[in-house]
Amino acid sequence: MTLSILIPTFNYDARALVTSMLNLLSSEAIEGEVVVGDDASTGPMAWLDEMALQPHVRVLRSSHNLGRARNINRLAEAAQGEWLLIVDCDARVEKDFSLRAYLEAGKQAPVVCGGLRHPDVNPCPEATLRYRYERHADKHRKAALRQRHPYNQLSTFNILIRREAFLRVRFDEACTDYGYEDTLFGADLERNGFSILHIDNPLVHEGLEPNDIYLRKTETALHTLHRLRTRMQGHSGVLAAVERLERWHLSGLVAQVYRLSRQLLRRNLLGRRPNLTLFNFYKLGYYLCIDD
Repeated sequence: MTLSILIPTFNYDARALVTSMLNLLSSEAIEGEVVVGDDASTGPMAWLDEMALQPHVRVLRSSHNLGRARNINRLAEAAQGEWLLIVDCDARVEKDFSLRAYLEAGKQAPVVCGGLRHPDVNPCPEATLRYRYERHADKHRKAALRQRHPYNQLSTFNILIRREAFLRVRFDEACTDYGYEDTLFGADLERNGFSILHIDNPLVHEGLEPNDIYLRKTETALHTLHRLRTRMQGHSGVLAAVERLERWHLSGLVAQVYRLSRQLLRRNLLGRRPNLTLFNFYKLGYYLCIDD
């Protein structure tokens, strides 16, 4: 059984992650490779040259920005392994993560989702919104809970998939902007009949953005969701909430309250103690105010 570990990068130094994965391939006696795909980074990326000299590492560079979906697709096409492990570049390996555990689980399903968690202490003081949101979500990320809705709970931050299955589905390259490519990929896996097994084999997510950047990315993601809403029915909590409001004839009222309170909401969300209930309302109101 051969394994290709795919790490898409953009303006991020992932040498620690690449080194950790190489060490695991060696210590767990797994035949494999690490393939790094740099998506036209604009900052100093000398670490890529350093990693390219390591055995069992390949670096693919792009002269122009492809976007995450297309970048991962080209990594999968170039991969030589029977199995693909897709890992975000801002992941950290800790002792409870195992490549061997992944491959053993792969005997039961063509797609295995290992999950993620976040540090006990916020690594970025300016990232209070993202950190609070993710730490709250971590409470629901145990494998047994994810398995209840396996396709909706899929995260490609840390996921193993048989290469032939991935190449049949692929990431939708219509997702050129941030957001919801994971959800759409899960929906496409379900439509193609590929089963998903969730296990507790997490990586730690370290790359938390400051509040202003995360709120801007959230707004971009909501535009993506609005554009793809027909294909995303049944796979999005925001869309489910919108449907309920429309059924109860309350969507117009919620949109009006959002418009009137938007600046107050933003002041809270960009502050030191953001409220997650207000964040959920902000997302719902923002979506309702998107024009076709």
